[in-house]
Amino acid sequence: METLTALFTFWREQAGKLGEQTLQHIGLTAGSLLLGVLLGVPLGLWLSRRPRWAPAVLGVAGVLQTVPSIALLGFLIPLLGIGPAPAIFALFLYSLLPIIRNTLAGIRGVPPAVAEAARGLGLTDGQVLRHVELPLALPVLMAGIRTAAVINVGVATLAAYVAAGGLGEFIFGGIALNNPAMILAGALPAAGLALAFDALLGGVQRLSSRRLGQVGAGLLVALPLLGALYLLPRATGKLLAGFSPEFVGRADGLPSLRKTYGLTRLPSVVLAPALVYEAARNAHVDVIDGYSTDGRIRAYHLRVLRDDRHTFPPYYAAPVVRPALLRAHPELTPVLAQLEGQISDSVMTNLNYRADYLHQDPKAIAEAFLRRRGLWHDARPAVAGAPVVRLGSKIFAEQYILAELYAALIRGNTDLAVQTKTGLGGTTICFEALRSGAIDMYPEYTGTGLLVLLQPRPAVVDSLGGQPAAVLRYVRQEFRRRYQLEWLAPLGFNNTYALLMREQQARQLGVASVSELGAFLRE
Repeated sequence: METLTALFTFWREQAGKLGEQTLQHIGLTAGSLLLGVLLGVPLGLWLSRRPRWAPAVLGVAGVLQTVPSIALLGFLIPLLGIGPAPAIFALFLYSLLPIIRNTLAGIRGVPPAVAEAARGLGLTDGQVLRHVELPLALPVLMAGIRTAAVINVGVATLAAYVAAGGLGEFIFGGIALNNPAMILAGALPAAGLALAFDALLGGVQRLSSRRLGQVGAGLLVALPLLGALYLLPRATGKLLAGFSPEFVGRADGLPSLRKTYGLTRLPSVVLAPALVYEAARNAHVDVIDGYSTDGRIRAYHLRVLRDDRHTFPPYYAAPVVRPALLRAHPELTPVLAQLEGQISDSVMTNLNYRADYLHQDPKAIAEAFLRRRGLWHDARPAVAGAPVVRLGSKIFAEQYILAELYAALIRGNTDLAVQTKTGLGGTTICFEALRSGAIDMYPEYTGTGLLVLLQPRPAVVDSLGGQPAAVLRYVRQEFRRRYQLEWLAPLGFNNTYALLMREQQARQLGVASVSELGAFLRE
């Protein structure tokens, strides 16, 4: 009941955004479906006359259908950039298999005697196709279009990851923020659209052959009009920002920036976290969210805009551990403490640079660091049946490096076995894996623990004053009380949120701080 109340509240507060995303979702689906019909139907008809090509063509379409959508979008971005182009093209590829296959099946399902009778009346092959086979095959053909439409509505949620909009923005933002109401705010309308497309096309499919042909022609006119919904006017400005879903929804992210700095004239698009840096590097966007110790800042020649009004809270990295692990293996406590205060901001930035730009293996990076600090010990011989410590991490290079640092320390200083489960996704996935016992520890950040996992009242956040010691103390106490989890000592670096711009562009515009960015946008 509480979730439903939160859902309706969210819908009411975000009604304008919900309407915009719904129109974008309809436009993406309709545009890609139109392309699928324009290519898939003629291709299916062509295969009905050249059946020896059918296995090869259907095989290629089937392979495209099995490619994970995220991987396909990632492959298309270097070719088509970000925005609707890669999203529509990917959805078009996914729609081909059911349309081609059902078109071919529909033509093959026409009784040969009917076609021969038509030819006996003097009709040419083209006339037989248009006046006999195609009308009889239309119900089966429409079933393929109906299937493609439902598939595209679902896959279109992933368009949010490439700045193409749609209802996926709410879904992925809710996943990143552990906000069930936000997830449902996007998922339920998407499900409703799938049902609406299916019901509409199902009604068309049940029409008589004559009326079905008339309505089908009408659909070919309607689909471009629906696709044009994506092209409705949007907010524009001097610069365009690209933000990750988590940053858009977090209290200390975009909402706080707009409130503190008045960045209301900065239009933005949503991008997958892995794509925001590439989008800035390739000038698809001008401003992005990032992390102050990210190695790509150096590699891509980006400038960190100074948070001169101290909007972002401290994000000191520290391991979060299940206390049962430390009780069962007390020898772990001094081993894990060896990294306490050992990694400064500049050191972490350099380690990330090695992973993000030089493409060095996180395990090799961790070993080199420990050797330089005199903390490296060769792994002890494996002991049969030794207890296993399961280390987790989120899905970016810094977390991989930290996980490998702890794994090397445990292997070199204890008889325990280590299992790493890296790339678990966002904050919510790692945290829930720790709570459920799927992992025993993972690196987290004090600001994330405060604002994403604990979500205290604004008055509580204000009372902490952004002081690192106060934030750590509060997070540590509340994690013990609520979740029975333990925060160990911080590693030393503060990987806080930051706004980033290309160095050359920021220098040309005279922008070095977020306040100066706001002033430039208001000019």
